[in-house]
Amino acid sequence: MLNQDDFLSVVRTAPLVAIDLVVAEPGGRILLGRRRNRPAQDTWFVPGGRIRKDERLDDAFRRVAVDELGLDMPRAAARLLGAFEHFYPDNFAGAPGIGTHYVVLAYALQVPGMALAAPPDQHSEYRWMTPAQILADEAVHDNARAYFR
Repeated sequence: MLNQDDFLSVVRTAPLVAIDLVVAEPGGRILLGRRRNRPAQDTWFVPGGRIRKDERLDDAFRRVAVDELGLDMPRAAARLLGAFEHFYPDNFAGAPGIGTHYVVLAYALQVPGMALAAPPDQHSEYRWMTPAQILADEAVHDNARAYFR
């Protein structure tokens, strides 16, 4: 595990690889969380997380689903939407002059319905929105809206 200074050095010099979960309920609404942390702080975003070094995609997907949703779900239960590039002007530490670049593998998955219980370290609250609402709402981060264009 990297300490904060070492991780900031990685953010300064390399892209991060992550998984985003585009979670739909049977009615077609999508789950979004209001981000507590940089980058994209205070915006609505789909749940997701970074892939760790030496972590296989199947393991990363399962960990992110458990951490972000409380669901133990295999990657095979989801559909790959594609690879997306996310660029942010800031970084997790708020250090000046350092942006964050993510390469994100976005996966669509459907759940039968779930309680809206936000993990306290990542999201202050969750809500369900239709794709049309997501595209129209300026409080939804543009990188999350890209999944519905």
